[in-house]
Amino acid sequence: MRLIVFAVAAVLAIAAPALADDMQDQILAVHNAERAAVGAPPLVWSDKLAADAQVWADHLTTVGGLVHDPDNPNGENLWMGSQDSYGYTEMAQTWADEKAYFTYGTFPDVSSDGNWADVGHYTQMIWSGTTEIGCARTSDGTWDYLVCRYSPAGNVIDEKPY
Repeated sequence: MRLIVFAVAAVLAIAAPALADDMQDQILAVHNAERAAVGAPPLVWSDKLAADAQVWADHLTTVGGLVHDPDNPNGENLWMGSQDSYGYTEMAQTWADEKAYFTYGTFPDVSSDGNWADVGHYTQMIWSGTTEIGCARTSDGTWDYLVCRYSPAGNVIDEKPY
């Protein structure tokens, strides 16, 4: 019995840092695949943006819903779903799937239905002037929250995404 407990503890000790890397790797993979498809340069991970995102993600658990940080000078994508039901790739892919409604143009005229908010997460992902991303995930017992911060911010009025 002691051997099993030790083995589980050892695996958990090794897995904890791996989970952080797993988030970073998976989120970067989704973003950079979408960026490559439109010719935008890849994003790099920012620990500073991730730390800022963690503060806001923790705040969202007290709000119980999604609301953008009014004091955030960076770009920001928010996601919320049932706790422990989605992986990082799936979370980021929901934003990427907005490309189905994307029409290339000058922001905010970038959506096939005329509502830029229907593609706003996607356009932030592919915004060619954005160079860094940092994300954080938290849970409140019912919901998982993912906050990604982008620098410099995308979705700039009267500019093209790429």
